[in-house]
Formats: sequence, C-alpha cells, structure tokens
Amino acid sequence: MPPEFADACNAAEQLLGRNLTPERRARVAFIDHAGPWTYAALADRCARFAGALAARGVPPEHRVALCLDDTIDFPTAFLGAMQHGAVPIPLNTRLTAKDYAYILADSRARALVVSAGLWPVFAPLLDALPHLEHVFVSTGSGGPVPGQLDLADALAEAKPAEGFAATRAGDMAFWLYTSGTTGRPKGAVHAHSHLVATADLYAIPVLALKADDVVFSAAKLFFAYGLGNGLTFPMAVGATTVLLEGRPTAAAVCDVLARHRPTVFYGVPTLYGMLLAADGGLPAPGASSLRICTSAGEPLPAALLDRWRRRTGLDILDGIGSTEALHIYISNRIGEVRPGTTGRVVEGYDVRLVDDAGRPVPDGELGHLEVGGPTTAMMYWNQRERTKATFRGHWMRTGDMYRRDADGYYTYGGRGDDLMKVGGIWVSPFEVEDALLEHPAVLECGVIAHPDHDGLDKPKAFVMLRAGAVADEALGAALIAFVRARLASYKRPRWVTFVDALPRTATGKLQRFKLRDG
Repeated sequence: MPPEFADACNAAEQLLGRNLTPERRARVAFIDHAGPWTYAALADRCARFAGALAARGVPPEHRVALCLDDTIDFPTAFLGAMQHGAVPIPLNTRLTAKDYAYILADSRARALVVSAGLWPVFAPLLDALPHLEHVFVSTGSGGPVPGQLDLADALAEAKPAEGFAATRAGDMAFWLYTSGTTGRPKGAVHAHSHLVATADLYAIPVLALKADDVVFSAAKLFFAYGLGNGLTFPMAVGATTVLLEGRPTAAAVCDVLARHRPTVFYGVPTLYGMLLAADGGLPAPGASSLRICTSAGEPLPAALLDRWRRRTGLDILDGIGSTEALHIYISNRIGEVRPGTTGRVVEGYDVRLVDDAGRPVPDGELGHLEVGGPTTAMMYWNQRERTKATFRGHWMRTGDMYRRDADGYYTYGGRGDDLMKVGGIWVSPFEVEDALLEHPAVLECGVIAHPDHDGLDKPKAFVMLRAGAVADEALGAALIAFVRARLASYKRPRWVTFVDALPRTATGKLQRFKLRDG
C-alpha cells in the first residue's frame, strides 16, 4: 500500500531525524574524497547551511540551485535547503552555459551552490540573472575560487538552524529538471512526501535495503535515479553511501568496487557495457562484495544481462522510473529476473497501457505507458500546456510504449515517437537494437525510421563497433542478415551506418532525434 504521511512533513527531517538516535548518530552516512562522514556530522552541516540561508535573507519557498559534484556538500545543501524551507534544484553538471542560463532564469533561483570546477561556466551568466543574489562555491577536492564565498567558510560561520521548517506533505520540496531528450528542460516539481515514499515502496521491499548495506551509485545525485540510490534510500534505513566526485569511468567504478566493497551497485546499461569491455577491474564470480545490481535510465538488453551474469555471477534488476515519477515504478525482483523485460509493477503504483484514444490495450499489444502513484510530480514549473498533456488526474503519461505479458511482466517498445510502422505493422527500435547487440562485433547501436525510395519507413541502424571489427560493406550486410535470422523479416535494418559515437543525453539515453536529424 502507498505510504501515508501526516499533513506536517519536512523531507529533510524525515531523513535526518531517524538517523540521530543514539544507535545511529555515529554510523557513517557518506564516504567521499575527504573520508567518512557520520550522520551526526551530516546533520550539523545541514543545520549550518539552513542557518547560512537564513542569515542571508533567502526566504522559505524560494529556490536554491545546486550544481555540485558528488561530495558531502551535495546532501548538505540539498537537505539543508529543505530544512530551511527553501526549494533545492539539483542541476546536471554536464549541461551547457545556455542550459544553465535558461534554468536559473526559469526557476528564478535566489541562491546557487556550485562546485569550483564548474564556476567558470557560471561566472559569465550572473549579470543577466537579477534574481540570483547569493553564490556559495564548493571546493570539493580542488581549491577555493578567489573572490567567491567558500561554502566551507559559510558553514563554519553559520549559526545552526534549530529544528526544521514547518512544511506540509504537499508543499513544494525540490525540483528536478528533465534531461531534455525532446526539447528544453522542464522543471518537475516534487513534494515533501515524495522522497521517503520511494524508499518505502521500492528500496526496502524490492532491494531489501538495510542498515548494514554500503551502496554506490554511478548515476550522480543530481539525477532522480541517483538521488534515490545515493541519498534517499540509504538514509531511509541508516546505510552508508560511497560518493564518487568525478565521472564514473570504467576504471573509476572498478576502483570504488575494489576499495570500498559496496553491497549494492546502481548503474545504467551503457556503463555495464563499458565495465564488461574494460573487464580488468571486475571481481571474479563469487569474489564480489555485491549482493545486488540495478539498472535504469534505458532498457537493459537481454544480451548484456547475459554477459554480465557470465562474467560476474551477479544479476541486474532492470527497472523504469523517470524524473516526473522520481524513481522506479516497474522493476524486476531478486530471484525473479526475466531478461529482456523491465519487470512487474512496484506495489503502491498503478500502471496501465492505453491506445491513442486512451482505451486499455490487451496483454501482448503495445500501448502508451501511464503511471499513477504517490511520487508523481505536481506539475512542470511554468509549463501549463506541457503539464496538462502529461499529468492527467491520477495518471501521468510517460511517453514510453510497452507491452505486458500474461504474467504481468512489461517489455519496452520504445518511445511513443520512436516507433515505426513497417508495412502497416508497429516495429520497436529497441527490439531491433537488442538483436544487433547479440552480434559479437557490435558495441552500441541505435535504430530509427528512415524513408525508402517510396517514402515508406524502414529501420535504419547506426552501429558502433567493438575494437578489432572492420567497418565495411560486408559487415553491414552480415548485420542485416544476422537480425533477419532472429526477428521477423520486416524488422530487419535496410541500411547500416557505422559511427564512432552515438548521441546521448547526460543520463545515457539515446537521442534518436539527432540520428534522424543527422
């Protein structure tokens, strides 16, 4: 059943308060480049950041933008802002200056907390942002920025806030901007009750997360997926999170796995592929500290799951969530993984598949995926028409196409605008990509609809090859034949184009519109 919250609810208090008991205060909450941080130390830092905002006159309910690497400063600022009653907005650290200027203007953020390494991107923007009054710079593992307020100094000087802002369960707590796969980022507005609900519905019953777990999320904290993985979930049970300040390269991830020996690892399909390609640092079957791995962000191909199982002896729980839903609402389960599927509905959420007219579709047929539950966003900030198109009463339209089998397992069928009709029959690009990925020469691929000489859509594949494979006409023909032997003939690619890289968002999602436009 969905969790229930009293009307009085502050998300920071929910997460911090439960970890300040005598039994938990001294437990390690986070480990970053500087070492371990206990729950007691984290609570003090959050109270000080709340105090720093109050001292500078930042009113409750106003926005505080965070563009931070994964260090202790992220949970400090995120939870501290909510403790004050302000609204933190984590920002993707890999956006362009144009994106940041748009988001800061759209949100009318009053304060910004930014990692020193990212400061040069923001510095030229400030004069055009009259609402932005205060900037805190997080030095992380680097040095201070001359002339700018150092976050560490602000915390040291601040009077810690006493208690938590008297917010309600349905009040705005934080925003997350979408990754912009289909256009400008949209600010999804989330309430104070949403954070802990994701832990109660997914992390605890599905992952069996507990206090003695050590978790590591390659997905960064500014993503909805990473925020749950590395902050909400472990804090909900009193566990420990390992933070990686830099980019999650295969070498960096393997180093964390070896040095900190986490028990839970959260990744994305692209990263699992990179780890298998690098191979050297992965633990041998039976030698890993990991008890569970998860995947989200894009569908996990069955072939990739099979390779991971054979190499590590570990399963991967694939699931689907979104910025708007905050975390995963369909997932495979421990001991019940069905390769090639996204799993079954997480209890507490409602899911339905409908046709273009909004009518339910029967099992086995593709339909538009809609979800309802206690963590779906309240709206898109300042985007009334997009809000009305996406949030329809209890239901939120995800934009994804799925089919459900008789056992309740859901299989991804692409985005609603990615599906193609070939000879009058719907074809999922993901199904074709999954088949291509089984070929030993293929590292990554993307499939789109492309008009033939008659202007009729047929599948076209863009393929990245593994090291040693030769991109030539013969291999292209072999790949087409390879897919034809595995899928219905009409689903085979008619053209194969070899590329050095595929366009992806910072979350790892394939940007098919760029393949179409290119």
